[in-house]
Amino acid sequence: MRSKTLEAPKLTGKSRLKAGINMLKGQVGKMCFSRILEGEDLAEAIKKRVEETGIKAGVFFLIGTLKEVVLGYYKEGQYKSIHLDGPLEIASCMGNIAVDEKEELIIHAHLIVSDEKGKAFGGHLMNGSHVGATAELVIIEGVGVNLRRVLDEKTKLRLWKLG
Repeated sequence: MRSKTLEAPKLTGKSRLKAGINMLKGQVGKMCFSRILEGEDLAEAIKKRVEETGIKAGVFFLIGTLKEVVLGYYKEGQYKSIHLDGPLEIASCMGNIAVDEKEELIIHAHLIVSDEKGKAFGGHLMNGSHVGATAELVIIEGVGVNLRRVLDEKTKLRLWKLG
């Protein structure tokens, strides 16, 4: 019996829009490296570092440690908070950079932290997460991309508007 490779249908123009496929394309611009210091609020520190770069669209990733973390879990139109005391290892943190309708910078990050036994917890990065020994941040600019977030009435989230 031969296996068959299934290919997704090729969508163009209006059929792409009907299928809900929106995409922005750009180039990779500058890369910025920053250390976040002990005691800083991680969410605020990421936003501050991104503001200093002048980047309005891009991605970032980060590793390090936290004294405590506040994770968000989206449910029924709002974020529920989960508070964990440390020390905690940031196993992974990644996010994206966009602007809203007023050109205000929007940082959206998710992270996974682990405790001393390796038990992992994940969610949306919320204010109130304080850096332990250090955090190392890498910011990558998206050039030629107008990445915007607009309020979606159904979900009450600021979602990407791609085009």
